[in-house]
Amino acid sequence: MKKDKVLDSCALLAYFEGEPVGLKVRELLKEAAEKDQELFLCVVNWGEVLYVIEHRAGKAKRDEIAHLMSQMHLRVIDADQELTWQAAAFKAAHKMSYADCFAAALAKLKKAELVTGDKEFHEVEDAIHIKWL
Repeated sequence: MKKDKVLDSCALLAYFEGEPVGLKVRELLKEAAEKDQELFLCVVNWGEVLYVIEHRAGKAKRDEIAHLMSQMHLRVIDADQELTWQAAAFKAAHKMSYADCFAAALAKLKKAELVTGDKEFHEVEDAIHIKWL
């Protein structure tokens, strides 16, 4: 059985912005669609993708990307107390952005592999499994 995967905003932004590592994300998205599997994304990271896209390319592009994400095999997970507790614990112990702490917390709680190219996650390599882009 394959391990569940959590995407962070870095992975999705690389895909949407056509970066070379975005091709790896494309393959993960394609595989998820072919096997009818979901990739997980914390709502905090979903919001991070949207605000970065809007900041860089405007509201129309943000809306387009939001629609595309709704069509993908992404399951957006709300930040409940348990997830927020784990994110807060990561933030207190590591030099990471708060949004990245939510991606790491989701991976830990789901016992999933975090897909990222963000070097900030080296801080939590001992706590979660990371698939580096």
